[in-house]
Amino acid sequence: MRIDDGTRQPSDPAASESPSPAGRSTDPARSPGPDLQPVGSESPTAARQEWLDRDGQRLSLRILDPNPTAPLVMLIPAMGVPARYYTPFIEALARQGLSSVVYDLRGTGASTPAPTRSSRYGLSDLVDDLDAVLRHPGVQLDGRRVVLLGHSLGGHIALLYLATRRPPAPIAGVVLTASGLPYWRCFGPVYRWVVLGFSFIVNPVSAVVGYWPGIGFGGRQSHGVMRDWVHEARRGRLPHLNGTDPAAGLAAVDVPVLAITVANDRLTPQTTTQRLCGFLKRASVRWHHYDTAEAGGPLDHFRWTRAGEALARRIARFIKELRVPPAS
Repeated sequence: MRIDDGTRQPSDPAASESPSPAGRSTDPARSPGPDLQPVGSESPTAARQEWLDRDGQRLSLRILDPNPTAPLVMLIPAMGVPARYYTPFIEALARQGLSSVVYDLRGTGASTPAPTRSSRYGLSDLVDDLDAVLRHPGVQLDGRRVVLLGHSLGGHIALLYLATRRPPAPIAGVVLTASGLPYWRCFGPVYRWVVLGFSFIVNPVSAVVGYWPGIGFGGRQSHGVMRDWVHEARRGRLPHLNGTDPAAGLAAVDVPVLAITVANDRLTPQTTTQRLCGFLKRASVRWHHYDTAEAGGPLDHFRWTRAGEALARRIARFIKELRVPPAS
């Protein structure tokens, strides 16, 4: 990966589990330029509900797009986190002049049906779902900067999508928030054994029950999704999609990336984000560590969405600096 001039690369991957000050961006967040048309502190228009039916699934989309010419953030949730959980954050993005779409992953939130013994889908299918959401008639992409924002597993989906699929419109950039490869060796001296041990429990439980029942983390998930998580935890690599190693495609991704680590995030320490971004050989990667002083409230792997006003400003600044890629 390439590191942008004026930014600082995080500390060595051998560092402890907690993100270090070296991973903190030094430039202060600034208000977006007039082209983003921030709307101030008032509450934005409520999100619009849309539905997408594909592959025996009904996906729920929440679209907050009061300005069809504004940059569009496609927010891809973490495993087991419903789209409605991100409502405060997409409203914060709207106050910075950004439109957004957030959707429930398969079997999560308002998306149906819930995983059952007959569910066979895995990460490759979730990548296909992202493509379908981007092509949904209710999602307007033409002539605007489109940015993929992935939280945790959502970051994997975003990068795999760029590595293996052809988007319906150019993608201007990627924001990874609390997203990293859960490779057991990337965690601290105690928690790494928890992750490794857990990876040996997931597949047998899923095989017996027929799906992952949500013990410990992740919510109810298909066996295939959890099988792919186990691959990442044990091997430190993203899984093959339809039999193909995505490493070459990831190395070719060349859109700008903003990699955000979060204070008190035990599930995704900085070293896991470094591991994930290490597969990006051509992309320029900016790093920022979001701490409680900047957020003005408590943080962890999930609570950044509840203290996201400052983060929304920083993301808006990043997007303002992106160019609209030419249509391919």
